[in-house]
Amino acid sequence: MTTHVPGSVWNTAPTSAPAQRADRYVAGSAAHPAKMLPAIAAHAITTYSKPGDLVLDPMCGIGTTLVEAVHLGRHVLGVEYETQWARLAERNLRHADSQGASGAGAVYCSDARRLTTLIPEVFHGLVDLVVTSPPYGASVHGQVRSSRETGERGVVKKDYRYSRDPSNLAHVGLETLLEAFTEILIQCRHLLRPGGHAVITTRPWRERGELVDLPSAVLSAAEAAGLVPVERCVALLAGIRDGRLIARPSFFQMKNIRDARRAGLPLAVIAHEDALVVRRPLAPALAELSTSESPAQAFTGVGPCAGAVQ
Repeated sequence: MTTHVPGSVWNTAPTSAPAQRADRYVAGSAAHPAKMLPAIAAHAITTYSKPGDLVLDPMCGIGTTLVEAVHLGRHVLGVEYETQWARLAERNLRHADSQGASGAGAVYCSDARRLTTLIPEVFHGLVDLVVTSPPYGASVHGQVRSSRETGERGVVKKDYRYSRDPSNLAHVGLETLLEAFTEILIQCRHLLRPGGHAVITTRPWRERGELVDLPSAVLSAAEAAGLVPVERCVALLAGIRDGRLIARPSFFQMKNIRDARRAGLPLAVIAHEDALVVRRPLAPALAELSTSESPAQAFTGVGPCAGAVQ
């Protein structure tokens, strides 16, 4: 049975991604091939949490969710499988500290399917909001350098792979990815407080011309993990000028669209992410429970544990 959930449109790309990151992220952050747009993370955090709350990203990449959250006065926990990205996430958090961000945070380098054993027990049931995105595949569009930059013919593609580790979920098939992501969401449910929300951003893609509806599949995974659908929103990747969308496609997005149209497929540039909003059920028995410990207090006295980025 298809679950009907309300939706809304988020104006999350009034400026380009590089402009949004500007001086808030350290050098090297642009090398990650599939970064979340900072304004999408910020909108989710502002809408579904409040200052002092605890935000978790179990697949945090370079730490976009974490950086935006601490700048908004939230505390954060991030988990990242790839060491290079986990180290960048940690550096970005420390950079946010130097810029006056008021939230506390920690980054762990490990498999998100181990969340409940990785994250210190003191945080279990304290997470107010999860913001994350599943990987879209072994490679993505990445960045290019033109012949004008290199002095050579053609374009050079770079920063288009998550990693070369075959254990990374970016390398597995769709069915295995959804099974693993369901397990990650089950782990997130145990860490969320009753009534806490999760925002998952994702988008469809095409394989040999056929549409792969990843957003609907991820929504089903969230329900299988025991989370309740709340909203299905559109987070814009395009700006709005005089009531019209101003797309900012990459070189390869435009190339793929042109190639498809020449082959007779009437494709259009993707101008949004699906933002799926779900929550942990507020069971009557759990609603009566309370804790005297705040997320900020939980960070106090918690030393480095297995997987923590040093």
